[in-house]
Amino acid sequence: MDSQKEALQRIITTLANKNEELHNFIETLSHLLAGVQGNSSQVVSDLEEEFDTLFAILEEAKESMTNTIKQEQARKSHELQNQLTQSTNALESAEELLEFANHALDIKDEEEFAKAAKQIKDRVTMAPAFRLTMKPKATDNMTHLMVDFSQERQLLQGLRFLPVPRAPEIEVQDCMVVDNAVTVVWRMPVEDSKIDHYILEYRKTNHEGLPRVKDERCWELVDNIKNTEYTLTGLKFDSKFMNIRVRACNKAAAGDYSDPVTLETRAFNFDFDSSSSHLNLKVEEGSVEWDPQGGKGLDSKVKGKENKGRSGTPSPKRGSTTRSPAPRGGRDRFTGESYTVLGDTSIDSGQHYWEVKALKDCKSYSVGVAYKNLGKFDQLGKTNTTWCIHVNNWLQNSFAAKHNNKAKSLDMPVPERIGLYCDLDGGQLSFYNAESKQLLHSFKTKFTQPVVPAFMVWCGGLSLSTGLQVPSAVKSFQKTENGLAGSNSSLNSMAH
Repeated sequence: MDSQKEALQRIITTLANKNEELHNFIETLSHLLAGVQGNSSQVVSDLEEEFDTLFAILEEAKESMTNTIKQEQARKSHELQNQLTQSTNALESAEELLEFANHALDIKDEEEFAKAAKQIKDRVTMAPAFRLTMKPKATDNMTHLMVDFSQERQLLQGLRFLPVPRAPEIEVQDCMVVDNAVTVVWRMPVEDSKIDHYILEYRKTNHEGLPRVKDERCWELVDNIKNTEYTLTGLKFDSKFMNIRVRACNKAAAGDYSDPVTLETRAFNFDFDSSSSHLNLKVEEGSVEWDPQGGKGLDSKVKGKENKGRSGTPSPKRGSTTRSPAPRGGRDRFTGESYTVLGDTSIDSGQHYWEVKALKDCKSYSVGVAYKNLGKFDQLGKTNTTWCIHVNNWLQNSFAAKHNNKAKSLDMPVPERIGLYCDLDGGQLSFYNAESKQLLHSFKTKFTQPVVPAFMVWCGGLSLSTGLQVPSAVKSFQKTENGLAGSNSSLNSMAH
């Protein structure tokens, strides 16, 4: 009976997985069908626009060339018409002079004849007919304005759809995910000299495998990539995976997307647990600040009655901000001089990294880890269940590593940002200068319980950066340090 149930359960699991796969495939097909319809309308519209542009260019060229012919016609007509008018006028003058000369031959009087002959001679000398150039200033030849569009006709007859670039192929083995950057490498299946640029799209997801149409996040685009490699930098890895796809573009068309790949982008993500914070701490997304007015609106007598039998813990509902009750077994928030707030995610195993930056003029703060059962009056570094670095800028400056009420002074400048590396399985908590990756201090111990990030703030504030991978420089340093005796043995202790 039990074996049959197990077999049936396996069948049910297989069917459920297949159903989910079919649902995703149906959504993909529906999305593609809608895309075919929408994209077809778009390319028809684009084609009409291209032809309209071509027609407009031809009409403009026709009008320009026609105007050139008309201008040439007008120029030649004007020059020939002027010559014709001048020649006609000269002919009339010459005919009149000829007739006058013929009449002069009939004059009998010698004096009158001499006078007429002199007049005719003077008129002949000034006659327009003898000053005209008997050569046309223009010809009737217009062949220099003839056209031959045979090549253009061949080009137009050869109009075809531009060849679409083929889909690139992402070289998964060459892609890298390191230091919160993703390097993507791809190649073209065949060489294509017409490719102008590439478009890369990426999307964060918590689903392994092929991308889903209805995923929780949208694709983000990087355009105009000239090479077959690109690195996305400065990412926050707040999802387990990232979908990547690439397409090639020439001057007029974009090709199909490459087959998408899914890269793992796991990192340690957490926030401040506002339900654990001291009433004098104001917790907002990614930051915590000292708030001296927190919880002061309570009447001291009422406050005392409410807290009777609860070790003086203020009521969470009476603070300056509304905070939900603590989820960890109803543990009260920190109180007294334990100006502490914990992270809302515990570290159960593995290697993790996060960074903390002190806000301007912060007078005192501590960053480290603690077991989840930390007492509400306990202060970081003063118990055997907490490990931290403490910075004090009040009265006397100090920079020290603390654990089990012991402190080791750190003789180095306090960095602007502190990186924390926790290897729970390897029993190590290290602090780094987040910029230079210089090691500040390491605790080597054996963690017997899960730990949570822990923070103390007094007169100032801290900002938190999570979703970070363990930096490659830290990994390299840890490999070098493994097996070497630490210089901080005075503070290294076994967890109890």
